[in-house]
Amino acid sequence: MNIDLRNRTALVTGATGELGRVIARTLAGCGARVAIHYHKAADRAAALERELPGSASFQADITVKADVDRLRDAVKARLGAPDIVVTNAVIQYQWTKVLEQSPDDYRSQFESCVLQNVLMAQAFIPDMKARRHGRFIAINTECALQNTANQSAYVAGKRGMDGVLRVLAREVGEHGITVNQVAPGWMVSENRPAAGRPDWYVNGIPLKRWGEEQDIANAVAFLASDLAGYITGVFLPVCGGNTMTAI
Repeated sequence: MNIDLRNRTALVTGATGELGRVIARTLAGCGARVAIHYHKAADRAAALERELPGSASFQADITVKADVDRLRDAVKARLGAPDIVVTNAVIQYQWTKVLEQSPDDYRSQFESCVLQNVLMAQAFIPDMKARRHGRFIAINTECALQNTANQSAYVAGKRGMDGVLRVLAREVGEHGITVNQVAPGWMVSENRPAAGRPDWYVNGIPLKRWGEEQDIANAVAFLASDLAGYITGVFLPVCGGNTMTAI
């Protein structure tokens, strides 16, 4: 049994980041044409485009409706309307306590978590409805289940997008479109190794090892495929069991 995404177009937002690059490479490896979204990292986007045959890169601010609509039109003209949309981009900020966090940080998380998904859905799902097929996959976080100190703006944004996406799953399911979320734990990558990280985190993971960003990309590829055609509305933690959703 193989994950076959040939003849599919996949759009990945934030595709120049470490996780985004792994997701883009994995979807391309499954045969998809990949639309590489970036905001400011044009050089990294161009390098990834050269690496992935049949891909193309596109600039946009995913928190601005006019930019998202322009992104939709550009991707459709170059690669065709996406069958798969992966909303991975998020605005980075400095975490601190609620009493010290700037209101601007809460706004940035609302815009890059909640508003991004609303704008991307409004722009790209109509074409999926017309085809009666589509995959909308958002990157959430295990933090949304943990509510740990200093994470309030991030958690607020991610929990807000969770609500939007669960409602969206109910609204578009009848059109053959699935809407799911992948929630990474604290993953390692080539530029962010496990060395120097606290033992308490990995010791608390039931699998007793660090996860890699490839683990997240594998989950995205599965949810993007026909193998996951009867799965929707799912919040899927990929964190070695560090957090577990309850029934």
